[in-house]
Amino acid sequence: MCIFDEKLTDETLGKLHDFEFAFSEDGDEKRFFYHTPKTKELDNLLGDIYHKILDMERAIIRDLITRVLNFVPQLIKAVNFTAELDCILSLALIAHQNNYVRPILTGDTFLDIKNGRHALQEMTVDTFVPNDTKILNDGRINIITGPNYSGKSIYVKQVALVVYLSHIGSFIPADSATIGITDRIFCAMGNKPTITEQSTFMIDLHQVGMMLRQATSHSLCLIDEFGKGTLTEDGIGLLGGAINHFANYEHPPKVLLCTHLTEIFDKDCLPQSENIKFYTMSVLKPDSNCTSTEDIIFLYRLVPGQAPLSYGLHCARLAGMLQGTLHIL
Repeated sequence: MCIFDEKLTDETLGKLHDFEFAFSEDGDEKRFFYHTPKTKELDNLLGDIYHKILDMERAIIRDLITRVLNFVPQLIKAVNFTAELDCILSLALIAHQNNYVRPILTGDTFLDIKNGRHALQEMTVDTFVPNDTKILNDGRINIITGPNYSGKSIYVKQVALVVYLSHIGSFIPADSATIGITDRIFCAMGNKPTITEQSTFMIDLHQVGMMLRQATSHSLCLIDEFGKGTLTEDGIGLLGGAINHFANYEHPPKVLLCTHLTEIFDKDCLPQSENIKFYTMSVLKPDSNCTSTEDIIFLYRLVPGQAPLSYGLHCARLAGMLQGTLHIL
C-alpha cells in the first residue's frame, strides 16, 4: 500500500495492526510504502516485482540505445533534411500569408526595393507604412535624420532584413526588389548593455571601425546614433570622420546612417560628394506655429531632406513624461 506526502504516525499504525512500514521514495511527491500480511505473502510467492520491472526497463533501454547508435549517420542526415524542409516550408507559408515577392539577385552593387516592409514590425501594428529604397552608383551613403518615434531605426532594419531574407532564398516583404549580391551586413545599432567590460560606446567604436576597415562596394552598413555615447563635439567629429571615410571610397559600400547629431550639417563636417544623400522621416504639422502635440503626426515616410526640428518635447509626451516636467523644460 502507498501513502502520499506524509508518513503514517505510530498512533495510526497502532490502530492498523496489519500495516508495517516498508520503504519510502522521493519524487514530485513523497511516497511511503507499507506491507500487509497479504502483500508479504505475494512477495514471498512472486518476489520483488517492482524492481524486477525497473531492471527490465533499464535492460531494454540499453539495448535500444545500442541499436540506435548503429544508425547515427543516417539519423543525422534525416534530421538535417527535416530541419531544412521545415525552414523551407515555414518561409513558404509566411511568404504566402503576407504577400511576399521573389527578389531579383544580381552581381551589381545596386539596391532597389519598392514598398519594402519590416517583416516583424508589420505584424504588431494595424497599418504599416512601406518605404522605397534605391541605392545606385551615386548616393551610396544615406544620412537619415528625424525625431524619435518617427521610424528611422525600423526603416534601416527593414532594409537589412529584406537583403538578408533574399540571400537565404526567401521571398521578401515588398512589392518588388532588385538586390545586388551582398558580401557582408555590418551593424552598429546601439547595443543593449552586456556583461562585458566594454561600454556601449566602445562596442559601437569597434563595430564602426570594422566597417571602415573591411566594407566593400558589395557590403551593407547600418549605423544608428553613432557618437551619442560621448561628448557632443567628439561624437560629431567621429561621425563626420566615418562619413568622410566612406565618401572617399572609389566604390563606397551601401550605408544607411541614422543620427540626431544634426550639427554635422552646420560645422563643415561633411564633404561635398555625390555619394552622400540626405533623407528624413516626414512629419505632418498644420503650420509652423503649431504647439499642440495632438496636431503633430508622424507619417513614417522616408523623404529627401534634413529634419528641421527634433520634436523632443512631443516625443517626451508620447513617452509619458509628466506635463509639469515638460512645462519646466
